[in-house]
Amino acid sequence: MDKILEAVVMSSYPNNVKQGLVRRVIEASKQPMDSEQCWSMLELSTKLYLMGDTKYKREIGKEVLEVYGHYHPEEFEEFFNVRQEGYGPLGKRSHYVLDYIQLGLQFVLESPSANSIFNLLRIEVLRKVCERPSPKQCAKISKLLTQHPQCIPTGKHQVLFCQQLIRCIGQFQCVSEGEEDIMEFLEQVNKVSGLLQRIWRTQTSAILPSLKELFTIISSTEEQEAPSNALASVVQFVPLELMDGVIRNLTNDDSITDVQMMTAIGRMIDWVSWPLGKNIDKWIIALLKGLAAVKKFSILIEVTLSKIEKVFSKLLYPIVREGALSVLQYMLLSFQHSHEAFHLLLPHIPRLVASLKKEDSNSATSSLEQLAELIHCMFFRFSGFPDLYEPVLEAVKALPIPNEDRIKHLLGQNAWTSQKNELACFYPRLASKSETGKIGLINLGNTCYMNSIIQSLFMASDFRHSVLSLTEGNSQPLMTKLQWLFAFLEHSQRPAISPESFLSASWPPWFTPGAQQDCSEYLKYLLDRLHEEEKTGKRIYQKLKESSLMSQAVEHHYINKTLIEKMFGGKMMTKIRCLKCLNVSSREEAFTDLSLAFPPPDRHVRGSTSVIPVEEIGPQFIEPPENASQFTESPWILRKAPTARDSAAPPVLVETLGFQEPGEMANPLSGNATGVGAAKDPLSAFGEQACAAKDSRSVPDLINYFLSPERLTAENKYHCEKCASLQDAEKVAELTEGPHYLILTLLRFSFDPRTMKRKKILDNVSIPVVLKLPILVSPEETEEVCRRGKDRAAPGSGFMSVMYDLCSVVVHSGISSESGHYYCYSRECTETVPHGQPRDGAAKPASDKQLDFEIQWYLFNDTRVSFSSFESVSNVTSFFPKDTAYVLFYRQRPGRQGCLLHEGCARWRGDPSLHKDLMEAISKDNILYLQEQEKEARNRAAYISALPKSPLWWRDFDRDKDDDSSSGGCSPAAGGGGSGSFHGLVF
Repeated sequence: MDKILEAVVMSSYPNNVKQGLVRRVIEASKQPMDSEQCWSMLELSTKLYLMGDTKYKREIGKEVLEVYGHYHPEEFEEFFNVRQEGYGPLGKRSHYVLDYIQLGLQFVLESPSANSIFNLLRIEVLRKVCERPSPKQCAKISKLLTQHPQCIPTGKHQVLFCQQLIRCIGQFQCVSEGEEDIMEFLEQVNKVSGLLQRIWRTQTSAILPSLKELFTIISSTEEQEAPSNALASVVQFVPLELMDGVIRNLTNDDSITDVQMMTAIGRMIDWVSWPLGKNIDKWIIALLKGLAAVKKFSILIEVTLSKIEKVFSKLLYPIVREGALSVLQYMLLSFQHSHEAFHLLLPHIPRLVASLKKEDSNSATSSLEQLAELIHCMFFRFSGFPDLYEPVLEAVKALPIPNEDRIKHLLGQNAWTSQKNELACFYPRLASKSETGKIGLINLGNTCYMNSIIQSLFMASDFRHSVLSLTEGNSQPLMTKLQWLFAFLEHSQRPAISPESFLSASWPPWFTPGAQQDCSEYLKYLLDRLHEEEKTGKRIYQKLKESSLMSQAVEHHYINKTLIEKMFGGKMMTKIRCLKCLNVSSREEAFTDLSLAFPPPDRHVRGSTSVIPVEEIGPQFIEPPENASQFTESPWILRKAPTARDSAAPPVLVETLGFQEPGEMANPLSGNATGVGAAKDPLSAFGEQACAAKDSRSVPDLINYFLSPERLTAENKYHCEKCASLQDAEKVAELTEGPHYLILTLLRFSFDPRTMKRKKILDNVSIPVVLKLPILVSPEETEEVCRRGKDRAAPGSGFMSVMYDLCSVVVHSGISSESGHYYCYSRECTETVPHGQPRDGAAKPASDKQLDFEIQWYLFNDTRVSFSSFESVSNVTSFFPKDTAYVLFYRQRPGRQGCLLHEGCARWRGDPSLHKDLMEAISKDNILYLQEQEKEARNRAAYISALPKSPLWWRDFDRDKDDDSSSGGCSPAAGGGGSGSFHGLVF
C-alpha cells in the first residue's frame, strides 16, 4: 500500500485523479493490517510530512499519520517511541519536526512510553533553542510546550532553557516590511515571551537568572549588531514586585562597568518603540532612578542627551505614545542641571504639536495636555531663552497652563539630586566658545542673580577697561578678584568659567547659600564694597606716606573720586518746602542707582509722561521764597495743572528720544520756560522701538513719578525748624549730577499685607534705547553748555537734558523675589561713529537709529551666550509675562547734548594691557583647557568605538526630520494613525 501511495503522490496525474486515489488508500489504511505494513506506511507518511517539497505532499503525509494514530495506535506508539529512529534523522534536517512531534504527541499521551518521549523532547527542545531557530520555529516550540508542558525542561535545564530562549529572542529580526508579515512576527514574539511567562509563574526561581542573561545581552559591547527590540516583550512579564530588588542589585554591582550600564540603559530606552510591551516605561524609569540614587550622573547625562530626541519622536505613534511620554517626562524633569536636553527638542516640538492637533483623537488630546505641562515646567526651570522659546510658546499657546505649585511639585519630585553642586563637574557640557565670542558664567547653585550682574558690569566697557587697567598691589582685594574675573571673561578659551572665587569674596553675609537672591540687592552691596575698599586703601596709603614729601600729592589723590563714584556715582538734591512758612531745606546726597517705584493705577496716564497735576499734589507757589534763586526755572515750582489749551502737550521731566536725522534733534529745553523738553508722547516719539502695549508704562513714566513732588501729610508730616512743629510739606528730588553709567532698578517686588508675602508687579514697562534725563545745573554751567554748542538751552536755564544710551537689561523670570531666574541682555555701548568717519570729535555722530541697529545685542544666560536684538529686549514680556525688566544700565552719551561733568572720562583705544601674573594665569588655564579637550576627545572616541553600531530601526526619526508631516511620513494625521509606517516604528 505504501508503494501505491508513493506512486500516486509522485505521479503526474491531474489533482482530482490523485485526490481520488489517495482517498482510497486512506480508507484502506483504516482496516486492520500487520505491523510491517503499518511501519511502511508510517515511514512514507513521515517522509512526506517532514521532507515533502510541496504543501500537497506534506498535507497527505499529515493526513495518513493521523489515520494511523487513530486506527493503529499500538503500531503508531511503537514507531513514535524514542527507541525508534522514526523522526530523529529526518527531523534534524526538516523545519517541520516540531509540527510532527506535536501531531504525534496527541496519540501517545496515555501510553506507557509517554514519559520516555517527554524526557527526550525536553532535551530536544533545549538543543533546538541552542541552535538559535527563527522566530517562526521558536513560536512552534512555544506552541508545543504550551500545549504539552510536560515537555518543558526541568531543574537546571529549565533555567538554561529560559536563558537560551531569551538569547533567541535577542536575535529575532523581521525581514519583511509588509504589514501582514510584521503582524505575524509580533504574534510569534508574543507566543515565545508568553512561554517564558508560563514557566516563571510555576518556577519563580528561574526569573532572576533569566533577567541576568537578559542584562548580559543588552549590556554587551562586543556584538556587531544590537539585540532585537523584541527583548522588550520579555520584561513585560517580570513581576513588578521584583523591580526594586533587581534595580538595586544592578546599580550596586561593581562588576558592571559604566560603558556596559550605559549600553544597557540605552537599549532599554530603545524599547519604547516596541508596540506590545507593557510596563516597559516603568522598568526604564526605575533603572534611571536607580542610577541617580548611586550618583551615576555621567551615565544619565550621556544616555539622556543621546536618546531623548528618539524617545520624543515616538509620540507620533499612538500605539507606543503612552509609554514614550512617560519616559520623556522623567528624562526631562530629572535633567534639571542643564537646559541642554530640553533644547534638543525645541526644533521638533511645533511640528509634533501640529501633528497631534491634526490627529484629533483622545490619545492625541491627552498627550498634548501632558506635553504642554511638561514644556511649561521647562520654561519655568530654564527661563531666559525668549528667542528660542517663542516658536514653541506660539505652538502651545492654546493649551492649558499649569499653575506654579503644580510646576514646582513636578520639578521637585523628579530631580536627580537636591544638591546641585553634585552635578557641577558635569556642567557645562559645551564643546567650544559661543559663536558670539563671549564667555558664559557657570551657575553655582541659584547664582544667576550674580552672573547677570557680572555680565552687565563686564559689558559696561568704560568700567571694564578701568578694572582691567588696575596695577598690581592696589590694596583692593575684591577689585583684584573682579579684575581677574573680567580678564578671564575677556581672554579665556573656555566656553564658560566658574565665578566661585569672586562669589565667596563678594557674598553678602545675610544671603542664604543656595537660595535665590535679589540681583539689585547684590549689585548695591557689591558697588558699596568696592567703593569702601578703595576709600580704605587710599586712607591707609595716606597714613603710610603722611610724613613723606609726597603727602601733598597723596592728599590730592585721596580726595579724588573712587572708580565706583566715577562710573556709577551721581548726586541728587532733596528739597522739602514747608507749606505754612514756605521755608525750604535742602540736602544733597550721592547715589549709585535710582530705585523707581510704580505709580498707583489712578496716577497712570496712558501713553503720556506728564507729571501729576498740581491739584493732586497740593497748592502751587504763590510767591517765591527768599532763596528763590536756587529754584529758578525749577519744574517743581512752575509746574501747573494742564489747561484745555496745553492738555495735548503736557509738560514732561523725562523723555524718550525719537528717530530724527542728525541735526534735527528735538530740543528738550525749548517750548517752555521750565528748562525741560517739549512735550511728546514717548511711545509715539520712540516709534515702534518701544514695542509696548497700549496700557503699558514706560521708563520715563517711572522716572517722572520718582522726580514728581511728594505730599507729606498726616503721620508723614515734616518737622519744620522754622515753625518748630510738624507741618504739611512737599518734598521733591532733583538730579544735580548725572552718573556716567545710570543704573535704574524697577521696584517690582512689594509686600502684600493680606497674604503676608512679597509679590511681584508684572506690568510691562517699555524701555527706550535712548533716554533724556533732566540734570539741575548752575547758571554758569548752563552758559558753558550753550557756549560750546552742547545744547540749545537759553542762558539761565536751570535744567539740562543729558542723553543716555541703553547698555544692559537684567530680566527677572518668575513671580517672586525668592524664586525664579535672572538673565540679561547687553551690548557694547561705546561712542558710535558711522563707518568711514574719523574719530576726531568733529565727525557727525551716528543717528540714534544707526546706534540701535548697528550695535549687536547679546543674551547672557549663565553658561549660554547668544546673539539677540533690541526687538527681543522690547518684546520679552509680551511673549513671557513673568519675564520682566528689573535692572537697567544706561551709559551717558558723550558729545552733543552730553553732560560736562563726565567729559573727562577716558576714551579707550584697544584692550588694556594686563599685569604679568594675570597674563600667565590665563595662558596656563587656556593650555589646561586644551589638554582637557584633547583628553575628553580621546576618551569619547574610545567610548564610541566600544559601543555597538546603532540599529537600523532608528532611521525613522532621521527620516521624519526631512519629511513634512503632511507628506504621509510617520505622522498619524497623514497615515491613519501611523500604520502606514509601522515597520519603521518597530524595526
